[in-house]
Amino acid sequence: MTAITGHRGARDLWAENSLTGFREAARLGCDAIEFDVHLTDAGELVVIHDATLERTTEGMGEVRALLPEERAATLLKDAAEGIPTLDEVLTVLAPANVQLHVEIKLDAQGRAYPDIAGLVADRLRAMGVADRSHLTSFDLGVLRDCREHSPEIPLLVSADANWVGKCGGLEAFFAEVADLADIVALRHDFFASVYDDVLRLWPVERLCAWTINEPDVMRAWLARGVGHLTSDRPDLALKLRREMLAPA
Repeated sequence: MTAITGHRGARDLWAENSLTGFREAARLGCDAIEFDVHLTDAGELVVIHDATLERTTEGMGEVRALLPEERAATLLKDAAEGIPTLDEVLTVLAPANVQLHVEIKLDAQGRAYPDIAGLVADRLRAMGVADRSHLTSFDLGVLRDCREHSPEIPLLVSADANWVGKCGGLEAFFAEVADLADIVALRHDFFASVYDDVLRLWPVERLCAWTINEPDVMRAWLARGVGHLTSDRPDLALKLRREMLAPA
């Protein structure tokens, strides 16, 4: 059965990467919830997708420059909430019966934050959720750091056509991640275009299609039996899955 992952909580329903979004996505019954982590120069692990503030918050500038008091006071767009810390998010999600896909981001210059892999893994362990988490990234260097610091936490690698091309094509990409990733997540339109080739290289139950929001496309991927489907509308994906699994 395809597992449904709520993308940045469920960002078409609630503010992305918000405590409300995570709480409500868990209540929907998502199998997993995905979110993004940056590291500020002040040492806070904060949950936000972009390396800059303008798109998703009322603030301006780089995430890494935020002081703790500024971070708490910087409101998310369409939500009366500040940018949450990783600990705040884990406090909300730890009691829920849900897997966590924790994406480690790069800074605004495309560089890895110093020691972020170990810091994130330490918080997952401290909050008691390491055993139901995947650490994720597009960047293979970040994932190798994750493996070094926390070999017990499985890894998810994300890629699209451009990223796979930079690795030298599908076969080279899958050879590169073979001893690293538990799950390979591919952008759904690219994945569809190379579907048969991918299935020759990787088990279908360890593949993820992202990010799928249209019902017809959801149905097609659910019918394929792909292991994981990531959506901004996990409510729709869960509903369609129930309908497709219901006895005729």
